[in-house]
Amino acid sequence: MNIAQANDLVLMLAPDEKRFLIRLSAGAQLHTHRGFIPHDAIIGQPFGNAVKTQLGQRFLLLQPSTFDLVMHVKRASQIVYPKEIGYIVLRMNIVPGARVIEAGTGSGGLTLALSRLVRPDGRIYTYEERDDMIELARKNLERIGALDVVEIKQRDIRAGFDERNADALFLDVREPWMFLAQAHAALKGGGFFGSLVPTANQLTDLLREMESWGGWSDVQVIEILMRQYKPVADRLRPEDRMVAHTGYLLFARAVARMPARAEIEQADEQTESE
Repeated sequence: MNIAQANDLVLMLAPDEKRFLIRLSAGAQLHTHRGFIPHDAIIGQPFGNAVKTQLGQRFLLLQPSTFDLVMHVKRASQIVYPKEIGYIVLRMNIVPGARVIEAGTGSGGLTLALSRLVRPDGRIYTYEERDDMIELARKNLERIGALDVVEIKQRDIRAGFDERNADALFLDVREPWMFLAQAHAALKGGGFFGSLVPTANQLTDLLREMESWGGWSDVQVIEILMRQYKPVADRLRPEDRMVAHTGYLLFARAVARMPARAEIEQADEQTESE
């Protein structure tokens, strides 16, 4: 039987579906809008059981999913949402043992998800410029014990990446088209590239640079929309609100770079002049 132990990270689900992610500590208390629960009353309980507050409100004791962990990171910036993360990890083949590069780290939501998938022998190399974001991401990753497979690097990625022959590389930066050469140099042949941008203008600039520079194949652009439903059998209908546009995703594979058309034309003109 799976029992909650001291120092475990657990999810407490309120009667109204409000979620509380806590680290169990002897003597501590969980304070909620439905009363409080001593951690000592949770420690030793089987997952799936209910634990009552002093007001008699029943909270379910559950093990947190990766979805719960991502949605509970402390954030100072927009995170990559689970609806995108799910497609990213499948499209970019994030599997145990993979070596993955990410820039920028932000609050560490995507980093967290990636770190859980590459274990036990994989590695995440995440690049970020800002001191405050690095500090926040480090705390979020430390909270779930991810730092053993994550290496955080503070750098302007114009200087390139330290790694070579990486399996996958994801750019979550404002101007990803400026770093295509650096990304290509870091990936193995056929390696997976991905990027997230919020506007169509950014996506257009990224596509133009990829077409101009060359070295990319199997290019795909998608947008993922998500609509939840009220889970009531007698009146099943969509929720009043939905998570619609959060960004455009672009994916590609790094391949041998062929001369771009402009380079070929320039070489032809030079030959003719000679």
